[in-house]
Amino acid sequence: MFGRIMKAVQLIEIGKDLENREIPIPVPKPDEVLIKIKAAGICHSDIHYRDGVSSVGYRPISLGHEVSGVIEKLGSCVLDFQLGERVCLNYMITCGKCQYCVRGSEQFCEQGKMIGKDVDGGYAEYIAVPIRGIYRIPDSISFEHASVMMCSSATSLHALKKTRFKPGETIAIFGLGGLGISAMQLAKIFGARVIYAIDIDSRKLKTAKEMGAVPINAKKNDPVKKIMELTAGEGVDVALELIGLSITMEQGVRSLARFGRLGLVGITKDTFDINSYEIICREKEIIGVSDHLLSELPFLFNLAEQGKLDLSKVVTKTVPLEADAINEVHHRLKEFNADFRTIIKP
Repeated sequence: MFGRIMKAVQLIEIGKDLENREIPIPVPKPDEVLIKIKAAGICHSDIHYRDGVSSVGYRPISLGHEVSGVIEKLGSCVLDFQLGERVCLNYMITCGKCQYCVRGSEQFCEQGKMIGKDVDGGYAEYIAVPIRGIYRIPDSISFEHASVMMCSSATSLHALKKTRFKPGETIAIFGLGGLGISAMQLAKIFGARVIYAIDIDSRKLKTAKEMGAVPINAKKNDPVKKIMELTAGEGVDVALELIGLSITMEQGVRSLARFGRLGLVGITKDTFDINSYEIICREKEIIGVSDHLLSELPFLFNLAEQGKLDLSKVVTKTVPLEADAINEVHHRLKEFNADFRTIIKP
C-alpha cells in the first residue's frame, strides 16, 4: 500500500483557495513513522499562510499543524513506538541537539521546521514525521481533542506561563477562537480571580459567560473603557492578544494595570502605537509568545485526563477532507466569523 496515492488539500497559489490533489503517500525515513491522520485542526495561522502573511516552505503544500492519528508504518530505526498506537504531533520538527533544543526552547531550533508551513501537514490522509515530538494519546482523549491540544491549548498554556500568570490575578482574553476558549479554561484552573472575554461574536460571548467569564462585546463597547469601568479604573494584571490585529494589541496594552503583562500571540504584519509614557510610568510589559514547549505537554494532557480541560467546548465543528469545505472555513476565519475550532476528519 505504501507508495500509493493519497488525497490531500493543498495551497497552490498564495491568496487563492486551496485545491484537491492526489499525491504519493510519504515513505517514512529510518527515524520517522507514517501516521494515518484521524483529525486535523484548522487554525487561523493557516489563513496567514494562504494569504502570504507568513511564508510557506514551498508550494504546493498541505497546510495543517494540529494533527493526530494512528501509526501505520515504522521507520527502520524506530524502536519506541508500535504500529496502531494513537498519537498526536508537536508541530515543530526539531533536531534535539542545538543550543535551543538543549535548553528546552526547541521552538527556536536552529534546524526547526513546522509541519503545515515548512513541510507538508495535516490536510491529507497520511503524514510522515520524526519520532521526536510525537506524543501518545491517553485512551480517554479523542483524536479531535488531541489535535487541538497540540496548538490551541498548548499555545494558550505557554502564553499563561510566559506572562507569569498567578492565582488571584485578573486577565483579559482578546479573541475567543480555539486559543481563547482554552485560555479561559486554563486561566480558571490557574486560579484567576476574574476573566474578561472580549470578542465581537455574540455566540462565543454567550459560551464564555456560561464558562464563568465576564463577556465584553467589542462591537457594542470600547473594550478598554469597559474593562476600566469593571475594575474601578485599575485594569487587569494580564492580557492575552490571540487575534492578530493591531487594534486589539493596542487595546491589550491600554487594558493593563500597573505591572500588567500583555502576551502577544496573534500574528500580523501591521504595527501598533505604544504610549511609552504609559508603559514606563505603570511598568507594563509586552511579552512575545511563540508556540509552546514539549515539556508543557504532559501537564496539559493530565488536565484533560482529569476532566479539568473540557475540549468539547473547543471542537465545535467537523468537515471532510475536501477543498470546498475547508475553504469555506478559511473564509469564515478570515472574517472572524468561524466556530471555536473546526476539525478535518479524512
